Amino acid sequence: MQMAKYAVLAMTLGLAACSTPQQRAERMQAEMTELMTIYGPACSRLGYAQNSDQWRQCVLQLSTREELRQAPSYYGGWGARHWRGGGYWGPYW
Repeated sequence: MQMAKYAVLAMTLGLAACSTPQQRAERMQAEMTELMTIYGPACSRLGYAQNSDQWRQCVLQLSTREELRQAPSYYGGWGARHWRGGGYWGPYW
C-alpha cells in the first residue's frame, strides 16, 4: 500500500515536470529578454546597433563569458601546478 502511494506520487511529479514546446519557448524567450536587459547596454556602448544580429551576438558572448567566469576550474581549486607535480611532494616523487 505504501509503495502504491509512492508510485502515484512519483508519476504525478514526473508528469508535472514535463513541459510543452510552447512552455519551453516561453521560458527561453524570457531568459533572452533578461540577458538583453543585462548585457544590452554594454553592447550598445561597444557600438552595435540595438536589436541587430551583431548586437544579439554580443549579448550572447558577454553572457557566456560571465557564465564561464563563474564556473569552477578544471583543476578543482587545487591549481594546475599541484596536478603537474609541483605540489607538496615535488615533481619527481
